[in-house]
Amino acid sequence: MTAHDSAFAATAASPVFFDDEHHMLRDQVRRFVETEVKPHADRWEADGMVPRAVLRKMGDLGFFGIRYPEAFGGSGLDERATVVWAEELGRSTYSGVAITALVHTDMASVHVWNAGSDAQRATWMPRLISGQAISAVAVTEPGAGSDVKGIATRARRDGDGWVLDGAKLYITNGVHADVYCVAAKTDPDARPSQSITMFLVEKGTPGFTVEKVLDKHGWRSSDTAELRFDKVRLPGSAVLGTEGRGLYEIMKNFQNERLVIGAMAMGEAQAALELTLDWVKTRRAFGAPLWDKQAIRQRLAMLAAKVEACRQMVYATARRAALGEDVVREVSMIKALAGELVNEVMYDCVQFHGGMGFMSESTIERMARDARVQSIGGGATEVMLEEVAKRM
Repeated sequence: MTAHDSAFAATAASPVFFDDEHHMLRDQVRRFVETEVKPHADRWEADGMVPRAVLRKMGDLGFFGIRYPEAFGGSGLDERATVVWAEELGRSTYSGVAITALVHTDMASVHVWNAGSDAQRATWMPRLISGQAISAVAVTEPGAGSDVKGIATRARRDGDGWVLDGAKLYITNGVHADVYCVAAKTDPDARPSQSITMFLVEKGTPGFTVEKVLDKHGWRSSDTAELRFDKVRLPGSAVLGTEGRGLYEIMKNFQNERLVIGAMAMGEAQAALELTLDWVKTRRAFGAPLWDKQAIRQRLAMLAAKVEACRQMVYATARRAALGEDVVREVSMIKALAGELVNEVMYDCVQFHGGMGFMSESTIERMARDARVQSIGGGATEVMLEEVAKRM
């Protein structure tokens, strides 16, 4: 990319938001994407999964332990590192790969760290950080998506243990994970905020099955499943955190999850703009490159401005979160804004690619499919806007 293109290139991370270690991490992830992801990810799209060997390599490089203490094999970094990790994975153009890794690092394993007992942490964290084990979080159900309080999966006491019954839907890493953080109602008569408990369930537990491997519109290299729990017997030690406090644990991590999705979406949007800029400068129509058309230049310029503004909000919010500030309102804004913006960017980028943008062989076609779920997963735009409105 030439200096002339720099307005559309990913802006150098501001030293106000990032330290040297964050810049080093960005370079490391970017190199990994170029050498280990892009040359092979088309095959993973066809296979419907990221190979375990690749995930293990991510663990070996320290990517899975970015936020965890050095004592467990991690790096002990903060939310800013998470944003760097997510943004660079988004820039890969293979969002199925990105979400496979990000669910493990920032949406599932965090439950083990945040709520796990000393024994649970000692058993699982070294394996999760190294990539020897992959995790999934199972909250969504056929009748309960963004409305977490509406889940119907039940866990009832049975002696010193529990019996788990129910189903989970749209579970990322649901096919190939080794351990699942599962939300279930343990006291249906209690207030909704005190009725849910999280459980740690290992693959292979009798009665726990992958009911169906789901076929998706996008994120093709990410495995997604419907899970079934039929009289699954769990020991008392399977409770993750405090009984009846599961909803709080879920909501607590939603802030991190939504910030991560926002960063990933901005990486996707930036990559799409760069691809489209290269295309319109070489594709000729009516005797001149498309870039010579003022309407196209100005539309891309406006999209670049919007992406930069949203990215700076992601960076600033990550810094505030690292300082321990309350950023629920800002994270809700980011999730709503980034999810809609990445789809706006993809729409115009496909448009400017013309017929090629509609062909499955083109990168932008895949990216547009992948981006569609960004305004749905992790909290639909409408739900996020209500969270913002409550805090206005």
